[in-house]
Amino acid sequence: MEAMFTGIIIAVGSVTSVDWVNGDMRAVIDAGSLDLGDVSIGDSISVNGVCLTATNISANTFTTDISAETLSCTTFGDLVSGTSVNLEKAMLASARLHGHIVTGHVDGIGTILSLEADARSVRYLVEIPESLQRYVCKKGSICIDGVSLTVNDVSGRSVSVNVIPHTLQQTNLADYRPGTQVNLEVDII
Repeated sequence: MEAMFTGIIIAVGSVTSVDWVNGDMRAVIDAGSLDLGDVSIGDSISVNGVCLTATNISANTFTTDISAETLSCTTFGDLVSGTSVNLEKAMLASARLHGHIVTGHVDGIGTILSLEADARSVRYLVEIPESLQRYVCKKGSICIDGVSLTVNDVSGRSVSVNVIPHTLQQTNLADYRPGTQVNLEVDII
């Protein structure tokens, strides 16, 4: 069975190193406050919404190999040391589902068009690929860099979502500006 996630970010980590190896990438991720105590080699971890396999684990870091295919359909080709990343361990079948069902298989890359204060939240306007338009609907779910969010509205290729203060504090979304590219996963339901 494939790994499943909820889109509820557990920690923000950072890329400590990126190595290009024979056409693909090996990255080491500092897990920040994510407890790796129950993670084994071969386990899946969502990194900015991408399901990656831990190939080496130390006290507070894990290593992952990123295939050419994953590089071709995510923002990971631009990863550099110091990049902050949203992290979530695969959910357990016995766990409560807080966000929505997320596979970690990115459907496309979006671009942040604008950010606007909306009471205590921030409203993000995101341009999505034309190929994903038919899969996104008002009040449906979308995963942006691994964060499960409710769609406020859809207008053509523009999708708006509100990010509440808690989510801004617990993820790397507060760092995003117009032009930031993000990994997108549409709701599989």
